[in-house]
Amino acid sequence: MIQENGTIIARHRFPSPNPNVELTLITYYSNGLRVRGLLAEPKYEKTSDGFLYLRGGIKSVGMVRPARIAQFASEGFIVFAPFYRGNQGGEGNEDFGGEDREDAFAGYTLLKSLPRIKSIHVFGFSRGGVMALWTAICFPETASVVTWGGVSDMSLTYLERKDLRRMMKRVIGGTPKKYPEKYEERTPLHQLEKITAPVLIIHGVKDQNVSVGHAYLLENRLKALQKPVESWYFNEFTHYFPPQINRRVVTDLTTWMKLHKD
Repeated sequence: MIQENGTIIARHRFPSPNPNVELTLITYYSNGLRVRGLLAEPKYEKTSDGFLYLRGGIKSVGMVRPARIAQFASEGFIVFAPFYRGNQGGEGNEDFGGEDREDAFAGYTLLKSLPRIKSIHVFGFSRGGVMALWTAICFPETASVVTWGGVSDMSLTYLERKDLRRMMKRVIGGTPKKYPEKYEERTPLHQLEKITAPVLIIHGVKDQNVSVGHAYLLENRLKALQKPVESWYFNEFTHYFPPQINRRVVTDLTTWMKLHKD
């Protein structure tokens, strides 16, 4: 029997760094694979807002951090963060915005299946920005989208990040010059007309991991399509913001999300 995407197979309590947030390790189905993710629920606050947290990196780089997930849950959201296939005991192999974006889609469906949730917001950090945009394209009912230091163009990532080229050639199948269509398939810029949710772009202008050019491309394309978009650029920061500023931006972006709930 083939299980539907987003079906929860197993739940296990997970140590929480925040006494006001309960964490659960979830095993769920994504295109026939058993993949894992972390669910964070505020203990004492009733909420109907779901929050799909899409991490950056690949494999152990950029792995979901319980403290970060709990931070967003403490702002009044039920948060689910997929680890993506092949990680933390999950089946399959992560492929950097290819078939592994199905894990994000299944994560959205999982959140939608929870009885308390009425609105689902999508957040992507770094390469998770691509995952977030694809999720909003696939699920037009998405309440809002935030991309923070987010990738929007896979070819640009290949050009900018020499340290990632070997990995990208391996998982994508070659270079953008040789296989432009394979990079276009992973680049959501070409299908943004399908997004109906408002989009918030957050980016450090000095970011050298994901250049601010990704944010400009996304913003300009959304504006050309007359889509609702807002941009917060931070001239003095890189890919990672100082802790005090980071906390303030988390509060500000979650407040922005709540203004755009269904």
